[in-house]
Formats: sequence, structure tokens, C-alpha cells
Amino acid sequence: MDLGPGERTLEVLAELEDFMQTHVYPAEPVYAEQLEAAGPRSHVLPPVVEELKVEARRRGLWNLFLPSISGLTNLQYSYIAEVTGRSPYLAPEALNCSAPSTGNMELLHLFGTDEQKKRWLEPLLDGRTRSGFSMTEPDVASSDARNIRTSIVRDGDEYVINGRKWWTTGSADPRCEILVVMGKSDPNADTYRQQSMILVPIDTPGVEIIRSLPIFGYHDQQGHCEISYTDVRVPVGNLLGGEGEGFAIAQARLGPGRIHHAMRCIGMAERGLELMVKRVMSREAFGGPISDQGVVRTWIAESRMEIEQARLLVLKTAWMIDRVGPKGAATEIAAIKVVAPRVARTVLDRSIQAHGGGGVTDDFPIARMWASARILGIADGPDEVHIRSVAREQLRRYRPARTEG
Repeated sequence: MDLGPGERTLEVLAELEDFMQTHVYPAEPVYAEQLEAAGPRSHVLPPVVEELKVEARRRGLWNLFLPSISGLTNLQYSYIAEVTGRSPYLAPEALNCSAPSTGNMELLHLFGTDEQKKRWLEPLLDGRTRSGFSMTEPDVASSDARNIRTSIVRDGDEYVINGRKWWTTGSADPRCEILVVMGKSDPNADTYRQQSMILVPIDTPGVEIIRSLPIFGYHDQQGHCEISYTDVRVPVGNLLGGEGEGFAIAQARLGPGRIHHAMRCIGMAERGLELMVKRVMSREAFGGPISDQGVVRTWIAESRMEIEQARLLVLKTAWMIDRVGPKGAATEIAAIKVVAPRVARTVLDRSIQAHGGGGVTDDFPIARMWASARILGIADGPDEVHIRSVAREQLRRYRPARTEG
């Protein structure tokens, strides 16, 4: 098992590291100032990010998440995703590698018709538009996607959509033009054939953005919206894949996407550890540097060990996806979905503690990164669902084989 990045990836990483040092990190305070000036609930992209996008494209750091364009494997891209996770609100967007549009672009690439690709995929790949993924619902336990109630009913040459969603990430961004909506097209079909995916332009009559939801008080630039769909009509040609394929398509979307999230979590943890070490070495208390305190050294050592363990698990999972696909790596994908955000939260929490009162302010990026890592214990399926999947696979291995009677 070779988990190394390879020569091509090392070249990209060198360019990316330089881009981060010379452009992204210096842009962080500018980004914060521009967000503040626009208002706490504004979802307009700060101009500094467009400047970063121009520079990223010039350097060839664009759409690296999509193997058919970048030529990178999931394993190779994992190393890149980790670096972008060190500045999670700027770097992924600057490289056109930020969720949810990455997952939606993957779906359009895999399942879209030529017309769908031309109309929606090409502008997304070019960074001119954004998209939203509309699956979670407020009225049911969406951790079990079978519970989804939003209806997708065919009426002649159109589908009619009715339902209520929330946590539709990306939909508050003024650049958002298309929503990927999951709903039930046949409640009487087999359990996993009831759902379909459909493409809904955000300006379609009947689509109402009710509100953008905060995460621990933070309003993300792209927003996470509650949306109502009332007699929304779209052409039959907007169906993504075939009727009844929604559940399978969702799983195809979430596999590689969880690798991206996991490696960005490793990047956040690395940044948190770096800031923690610098902080405790620069402060004195009780007659010496805080870094001399045994408990602080334990924080540092535990953080380093946990990060290394999580990184290896994520790299192994990416390696497996490249060889056996998301289905063959399902247990590993479930595991990293739990482990990587958990490690990020733990390390960032220690870093917050080491920074004292400053750690909970916006003077440092740690608190907001912690909030992002915390929501990842719920987003894309809560930890408990993934833990259940891992346990089920372990039990299956030791269950006696059934004999024919």
C-alpha cells in the first residue's frame, strides 16, 4: 500500500503552499473586514476572494478535486485538500474546490445529460456560478434519507415539487443558480428506489428562501438555507439520472466528498496545533513559559499523535476508493467521517484553551474552525449513523454463516 503523494502531487503542493503563504493567509484579515463591512448576514462573496481565484487559475490550481480534469487520484487530492483546510473559508473557494458545488459538479459529471452539463456544469467549473444541495428536511429525521417527504411528481412533460428543506448549503449566495433537490418520486417503490434527484433553478416560481441558518452564531458566506418548494414545476429533462436512482446517486456524491471534508479537517487540526504551539511558547505564567507546563505539553503531544493517526486512516480510505470505489471502501469512509472531525474538534478545543480569552474571539481563526468541525459531526449524516455502519460491518464478519435448511 503506497500512500505517498507522488511527484505530480508534490509539484502541485509546492505551488499551493506558496499560494497559501503569499496570498491566502495575508488575505484572511481582509476577508474578515470585507465580510464585516457587508454586514453579518450578507452572503456576497468578498472581493478579495475573486482576486485569489484569478491568481489560483494563473497558477493552475483550479478544479483539482475532479480527477477527469486534474488527473489527480482521490489519494493525491487528499494531500491538497488538507492544505486548503488550513484556511477553510478562503482556500477551497479560491481553487473552485469548495462544497457543496464540488459534490454537485461530480454528480453532473457522472450522471448529467449533455444538456445539463452545458447549462449548469460548465459555468460551475468556470467558477461563474454556485449551486446548492437540498436534501435535509426539518420535519423528519433526515439521518435516515428514507424519511424524506418532499414529493417529486410527474405531470406530463414536467415534474412538480412540493416540500420543505433546510441546511441547503450554498443557496444564500447571490451566485447560486441551481439546486440539486432530493425527494420521493414513488412512495410505493422498493425502499431505496423511492427517491429521485432533480435540478431546480433557484429562480423557479414556487422556490422560496425562508432564511439562512447560522452555525453557532456564524453566518457562512454561502449560507445554509431553509427553503420551501410549493408547486415548483421543472421540465422532465431536469431529472438527474433516472427515476428511483436518487438514493444511489446521493451515496455516489457523499463518498469522495467525505474524503475532502476529512482532509480539510486534518488541515484545520494542523493549523490549530501550530497556533497553539506558537501561543504557549510566547506567553509566560507562574515563572516560565506556558509551554513548560506538563498539561500543555500533553495537549501538544496528544494532538500530534491524533492528527497522524487520523491522516493515515484518511489516506488509506482515499487509496481504497481509487482501487475499489466508494462502495468497496464504505466502512473506511464511515470511519473517517467520524474520526477526522472529532480529531479537529479536540485539537482546536485545546488550542482555544491555550489561547485563553483570545481563543473564543475572532482575533484568531480557531473558534470559527471549531464551529465548522462541530457541524461536521452532523452534516452528511450524524456520527452515530456512521458508527452504526462500522459496527454492523464488524458484526457481520463474525456472525455464523446461515445454513440452508
